[in-house]
Amino acid sequence: MTVAVSGPLAELLPNDWKPLSKEQLEQLASIDSPSIANAIETFKVQPRVQGYTGTGVRLLAKGKGKALVAYAVTVRGDSTTEHKSVAQAHPQLYASIHALHQAGGETNPLPVVVCIDDDGDPAKIDWSCHLGEIMATTFRRCGAVGVISDGGVRDIEEVREMGDLWYFGRGLVVAHGRPFIYDVGVPANINGMYVRTGDLIHADENGVCIIPKEVQETIYQATVDFKKVEDDMLKQIRSPDFFKQFEALSTYKA
Repeated sequence: MTVAVSGPLAELLPNDWKPLSKEQLEQLASIDSPSIANAIETFKVQPRVQGYTGTGVRLLAKGKGKALVAYAVTVRGDSTTEHKSVAQAHPQLYASIHALHQAGGETNPLPVVVCIDDDGDPAKIDWSCHLGEIMATTFRRCGAVGVISDGGVRDIEEVREMGDLWYFGRGLVVAHGRPFIYDVGVPANINGMYVRTGDLIHADENGVCIIPKEVQETIYQATVDFKKVEDDMLKQIRSPDFFKQFEALSTYKA
């Protein structure tokens, strides 16, 4: 697939970065995230306990389709420090989202997910809030189809009414505190998942994972193959003969 990335965003992406086709992305979006995670394990390209978020991130509003499949734009945020000595980077973030969205061309825009790493006091993370209706609408306008943060979000009814933005966060917070957005494009730590700008994210109500670049071209078929194995196992478990294995184990042998 031909891409056209220029400006500051080009410096944030790996030199060998290449997105999947629209058809490939749609195939992946038709599969649940645990099945994707299962298939990733079969390639043995990373440790088993790596590349996905923990229980500190959950789905709060569902976007379109069965799963979120999108390319990450990373950024740090802090809403719990009263006076932070950093330059706000909202315009740069919006421009990066739009540039990545348009990288596939006007007829094939890419789905983008904004990954916000909470960079405030860990003791105050339950009071953090990085997104509400205004920023969510702005992100969507720039081309984002999802937001993932290990901090809080708000305006949940308004975002759910949008109907086309995946909204992942630690939980809901009523106030936005003292929000700062900065360091666009730096590697982010989202609840233990280390993500870089340009990474391919797969997520649904079960959680969030990264599809490693080494397996992106083949992960769909691997998922289909693994699902067949699981279906065979389920068939055996549901079979009337399932309990016969216990009878054999319990038979007394002199």
